[in-house]
Amino acid sequence: MAMKHWNVMIWLFLVTSSLPAKALPVSPQYVNKLDSITFREDLVGEALLQLQKEHDIKREHLFVQTKFTPIGGQDATQPIPYNPSDSISKQITLEAWRTLTQLQDEGKVRLIGVSNTYDVRILAALQRVRPVQVVQNRWYEGNDWDPKVLNYCKESGIMYQSFWTLSGSPSLLAHPSLLQIAKASKMTAPQTVYKIAQLEGIIPLSGTTDENHMRQDVSVEELSFFEGSSQFLEDVRKFIKE
Repeated sequence: MAMKHWNVMIWLFLVTSSLPAKALPVSPQYVNKLDSITFREDLVGEALLQLQKEHDIKREHLFVQTKFTPIGGQDATQPIPYNPSDSISKQITLEAWRTLTQLQDEGKVRLIGVSNTYDVRILAALQRVRPVQVVQNRWYEGNDWDPKVLNYCKESGIMYQSFWTLSGSPSLLAHPSLLQIAKASKMTAPQTVYKIAQLEGIIPLSGTTDENHMRQDVSVEELSFFEGSSQFLEDVRKFIKE
């Protein structure tokens, strides 16, 4: 899939299979599927079948992203998406990473990366084994918008995906300069945050379950800020970096 289509990713909260099948035709044909704490792999499968039958969107036309979470991070009350007695014996990061590189060599996965990794030393260690292609982190005010890892990713050519982009940044959503940009550009405040994230080299994950919000999020790719937005945009960037 061409990178130009990876501007806003739809992060699907699968309670039933109806949402993704309904949502994907308005998205850049991308599914970000996490572990069983939030997601049901069987419902992802049902949704993919529904997409093929009702919308003629085949599996080979979709980029499905999943993520491994060690047994200690799983919700024991929910189905675990793998057999915990299988290899990755001690859930060691480098062992797991080598397993991913093997899957990539076998052609079973296209891109490999990590999530919730906020120490660039870990990324550097992984890079020595195989280049990290994706980092999926919280980008929010609680970690000062993750500047060290974001900069490392930019310098290393690593795709940086953000989550908690909206819910974790109420002060950013309410920033006067951001609201001015949104009003003058005829965008919502969330759209404006996503657009700023894109301008910073970030691919934001949209976690909405509201179809209208989903359409708004995906449309950000085609939107632009108003002509006199430069100073307001600089104010917002200063706020993020302070």
